[in-house]
Amino acid sequence: MLTLVLLLALLGLLLPLILPALALLLLVASAWRACPRARREQLDRPRGPLLILVPAHDEADHIQDTVHALRSQLAPGDRLLVVADNCADLTAERARQAGAEVLERWDPQRRGKGYALAHGVDHLRQAPPALVLVVDADCRLSPGAAQRIAEVCAATRRPVQMLDLMRAAGAAGLMPRILEFAMRVKNQVRPLGTSALGDACHLMGTGMALPWPLLAQAPLASGHVAEDMELGLWLTRTGHTPCFLPEVRVTSGFAPQTGALRRQKTRWEHGHLAVMRQHAKPLLAQALRQGRAAPLALALDLLIPPLALYVLLLGGTSLGWAALLTWGTLPAPVLQLGSLLMGAGLGALVLALTGAWWRWGRDLLGPLELLSLPLYALWKLPIYVAYACGRASGWERGGRPLRHEGDPS
Repeated sequence: MLTLVLLLALLGLLLPLILPALALLLLVASAWRACPRARREQLDRPRGPLLILVPAHDEADHIQDTVHALRSQLAPGDRLLVVADNCADLTAERARQAGAEVLERWDPQRRGKGYALAHGVDHLRQAPPALVLVVDADCRLSPGAAQRIAEVCAATRRPVQMLDLMRAAGAAGLMPRILEFAMRVKNQVRPLGTSALGDACHLMGTGMALPWPLLAQAPLASGHVAEDMELGLWLTRTGHTPCFLPEVRVTSGFAPQTGALRRQKTRWEHGHLAVMRQHAKPLLAQALRQGRAAPLALALDLLIPPLALYVLLLGGTSLGWAALLTWGTLPAPVLQLGSLLMGAGLGALVLALTGAWWRWGRDLLGPLELLSLPLYALWKLPIYVAYACGRASGWERGGRPLRHEGDPS
């Protein structure tokens, strides 16, 4: 009887730990099988006017370059609107000089990109466009990206997310390249997997297009640091799951200074963990209740914690289990089951990361450099300690270096 109780307790403890590795392996395998092909949606009628909405917070250093680059992608009848949100610099003035429509918002008590988006949408209600494309102020679109995503958005009448890539600076050291690989897994490999499984993906905050009727109803006014994922999950719950368009892309760079980079990662990962805690189980329940592939694919993706945190959790548990095998006195069936589960989790994680690296990361990391992932996890340990003490909030300028689309990195 004691052995049975111990077996059940072990399952309860270890199954939640290895499920993310199995989910990641499934998404990577699905991404491998998904042939990279362009979506076939074509418009049989004019798509209607597009508005590119740029939320900006203290982006005076490069807002003019951003506006010039985005204006070059506008078709006749399209518009470009910059929302200068709580800016203490010349963002608004320089955006106007570059030829953008500009809204200024000042409300220090309600800071956040969600509030900036809501302010822009409220302004647009006077003369709404057919489609809205959200692009961050420090990003660049690939040639023709705005027109292609607008076509797909109009043809499908669904939210559409283009490929969102972050790049390390040229001749970057090992840590920035590991960061870039981790972001490729998150923003390219996993969305390819969810797209193959359920024609679905999470919204990423930049390079996302939405039909006006959906955006006009969306609950945008929020200071949540993961407002993009929150919006995508709200759309999924209401039956309008975003789809992935990897044939066009939006690119940006990591913050150049170590301190700014750590703050940048802190905001992202605290937001990710908050969304994961709040939405993973309800989304999985919705998928099982409705029998829909799209929410199931997104729920599987939400089961996966930030990569570095998961490496720390699984690696630490494995070391603890190894110590228990060496010095413990548990019944043999318990030790065998635990070893099987830990082996499955570690094996799935290694296979998933190796598969992702082989297909999408060999240009960034050599085989031996890939073994440095535990160092990356240790570098991010303070982020998770800070999360346990209190989540990050608010909207800060990320300090990402601006690069033109097509620049080498």
